[in-house]
Amino acid sequence: MEDLTHKRKVTIMIAILVSMFFSAINQTIVSTAMPRIIAILGGMDLYSWVITIYMLTSTIATILVGKLSDIYGRKPFILMGIVFFMIGSFLSGLSGDIYQLILYRGIQGVGAGIIMASIFSAIGDLFAPRERGKWTGVMMAVFGFSSVLGPPLGGWLVDHLDWKWLFWIFLPLGIVAFALILFLFPKTKRRESEKIDYLGSLFLSLTLIPMLLGFSLAGTKYDWGSPEILGLFGGAAVFLVVFILIERKAHSPVLPLDLFRNDIVTISNVIGFIMNAGMMGTLIYLPFFIQGVEGISPTYSGYVTMPMSIALIVLSGITGRWITKTGKYKRFALIGMPFMVVGMIIMAYMNGVWMAVVAMIVFGIGMGMGMPVFSLTVQNAVSPKDLGVATASSQLFRNMGGTIGVAVMGTIMQVSLTNHLEEAAKKSGAGQVQLDPQMAEQLAPFQNPELLLDQPKLAQLQEMLPATIQPMVTQMVETLRDALASSLTTVFLSGAALLAVAVILTFFLREIPLRTTNKMPEEETPKEKLLKMETAPHKPIVE
Repeated sequence: MEDLTHKRKVTIMIAILVSMFFSAINQTIVSTAMPRIIAILGGMDLYSWVITIYMLTSTIATILVGKLSDIYGRKPFILMGIVFFMIGSFLSGLSGDIYQLILYRGIQGVGAGIIMASIFSAIGDLFAPRERGKWTGVMMAVFGFSSVLGPPLGGWLVDHLDWKWLFWIFLPLGIVAFALILFLFPKTKRRESEKIDYLGSLFLSLTLIPMLLGFSLAGTKYDWGSPEILGLFGGAAVFLVVFILIERKAHSPVLPLDLFRNDIVTISNVIGFIMNAGMMGTLIYLPFFIQGVEGISPTYSGYVTMPMSIALIVLSGITGRWITKTGKYKRFALIGMPFMVVGMIIMAYMNGVWMAVVAMIVFGIGMGMGMPVFSLTVQNAVSPKDLGVATASSQLFRNMGGTIGVAVMGTIMQVSLTNHLEEAAKKSGAGQVQLDPQMAEQLAPFQNPELLLDQPKLAQLQEMLPATIQPMVTQMVETLRDALASSLTTVFLSGAALLAVAVILTFFLREIPLRTTNKMPEEETPKEKLLKMETAPHKPIVE
């Protein structure tokens, strides 16, 4: 697509950004409302599954579409992703219980995986690596804007309307995004010499599904050492070996193993994996502190996370321009990622709303500077013919990290919460107090942490109780809040530790110059090499 005019490229970018915003806003709008939805549908123990299934299906879709889009072009897959996402969103609003919501969120995840893999690859098709820094910053800013608008809007909707509208309100935008891509995005010819790696795709899926299911079920439904979990991990290991054997002989592998001989690709993907494991695994529990511990409504909960998104918008835009101007990128990751660690540590010890706001600002600064870097490093290190699959590999590792992080942090959350509640019960001597059956029935709801996530229901239940037991109920609610706060501290510290590991690995990332064309140096003609030398800053040709 390098032969397109700049104006045409900008027009295509507008269509891509609308598609990305449609996908992103439908995610951020439910973030602050999800605790209330879980309280309505029931199943707090399955809370992480609503996130996990989305990331599981998006992970598989991402990697499968990466190679296919290299063969058939990006356009049909962006359109397909929008359709899947719209169907999943519509059905999610019809959910009658937590199990249906999990199923329909899985369909949403398929659409999101296809969209994200395709649009990030499309950026690589349109612009040379040196220019991508600016556009990657713009895309991060769009995601940040959706993060500003989504949480407060989602909170307001769930406070004033039926929660189903969270999934339906932006469906018209999906139609607009579909139309823009259909009419503006250029078609590309299929690579006739490329064959689809059906067998590799099958065994890659068979590797990912049991592995991610094992992490999701371990520590919640089954013990980590149970036969079920060990069986899932064992099956994943066997399928992985078969997958590697297939890919070594495949004519056009779905995930070329040669990619991982490139140290830049490998280190960038490992960093993306660890960073998303720490970040996604902890940030989904931030509304638990704001709504459950502090008692803030979903509407105002969205305002607390807004500073993070604003910082992300500002810093990602500035960072993208700096990367394009200087051609350097590693320094921005090394500056930004420690901010993310500090922000997470502040979250671990926050004791009020204002401290949460400070944590959000610090974390947002870090995200704005660090997050745009690692997709750029991967795209810059590979040949344009492998752009789609390389970008998909980056998305794959990030999604895997997020999925495993959510599952592991969910286990940490549940185990820690149970332990703290048991300790609180022992200290209070609750088991020694004999209650009559009627009073025991009245107090039973106040032993469930889910009640903290539905403040109107909590207030209603408290008002219905006789004044004689109100002090006891107040104490029980405070015990629940203390236990939840202590559990969240453990979760946030775990996330900070993972992000610190990612910071250390960044020092080992090899930095190479950002290319000014979509050709690798060995693919350039002598005339192109001479032109590049003449236009390179501070490096005039000496006769």
